[in-house]
Amino acid sequence: MQYDLTDLRLFVAIAEARNLTRGAERVHLAPSSASHRMRLLEEAIGTPLLVREPRGVSLTRAGDALLRHARQVFAQLEQMHADLAPYAHGVRGHVSLWANTHATHTFLPDSLAAFLRQHPQVSISLEEHTSPEVVMAVARGEVEVGVVADLIEGAEVELLPYRADRLVLIAPPEHPLAARASAPFAAVLAHPFVMLHAGSAIHTFTMNAAAALGRHLEVRIQVRSFEAVCRMVSAGVGIGMVPRSAITMSASRVPLAVIELDESWAQRDLKVCVRKRELLSGFAADLVGCLVGGELAS
Repeated sequence: MQYDLTDLRLFVAIAEARNLTRGAERVHLAPSSASHRMRLLEEAIGTPLLVREPRGVSLTRAGDALLRHARQVFAQLEQMHADLAPYAHGVRGHVSLWANTHATHTFLPDSLAAFLRQHPQVSISLEEHTSPEVVMAVARGEVEVGVVADLIEGAEVELLPYRADRLVLIAPPEHPLAARASAPFAAVLAHPFVMLHAGSAIHTFTMNAAAALGRHLEVRIQVRSFEAVCRMVSAGVGIGMVPRSAITMSASRVPLAVIELDESWAQRDLKVCVRKRELLSGFAADLVGCLVGGELAS
C-alpha cells in the first residue's frame, strides 16, 4: 500500500471535521490536493473511506476502522518521541520498572532517587501493577525489573530481597479497636474501611482476604495514596490496613492507633523480580544492584 503519514494526518483531520475543506485547512493543504490524496488513499487501501455528502463527509465502516488505527499510530508516535527526547539531552539509557502499590507508595521513591543521583544519564519509567501482573510481565520478557510481594507458582523468574514490611491495622485513637494490641482480620470486618482505589494491589488483596473468610468488606471511601488513607482514618472515617512503613511516614502529622494483624499473610516482604539477573542490560543490572543493596554493575 502506497501512503504516508501525511495522508493519515489528512484523513484524521477530515474525519474529525466531517468536512474535506476544513480538514485540509487543519493540515495546511489545498482542498484540491486533499481530495486527490484521499482518492489515492482509497485506491491504495482498496475500499471507500469517505461518503461525500452535500454538506460534508461521513465515514464508511472501513473509514471508522482506519480512523481508530490511525489515532493509535499517532499516539504511538507521540510516545516514541517522548521516549527518545531524553536522549537528546544527554540521557544514555532507559529502564522500565513495574511495581506493586506497596512498593510504589513507600520505599521506591527514595530508592529511585538514590539511583538517579548516581546515574543522571538514565531515565526510568515506573508503572504500578498488581504483583501477579508484574511477575507475569517479567516472565514474558515485557519488562526487565519488577518489585512484588507475591510469587506466582511456576513463573520462571528470580526473586531478590528488597525490603521487609508488614501489614497492620490503623484506627482513630478513640476507636474501640484502638485499645487492642492485636486482632485477627476476621474480628475487624464489621467496621467500615478506608482503602486505596479499586484496582490497586492492596485493594484486591484485602477484598480477597475478606472473601476467603466468606465475608464482605464495607468500604466507606477509596483514596489514591497510603497517606490519604492515614489521614482519613485519623479523621474518623473508618479503619484501614496499610504497610507499617506507610504509618512511619504519616505518624508525625496525624494521630493513629496501630493494631497488629494476627495473620501469617500480614508479613509483606518486597522482592525485586527479574528473569535472570545475569542477562539484565547494563543499566537494569545497576538498578537491581541499587535496589537490593549490592554493588553496582557498571
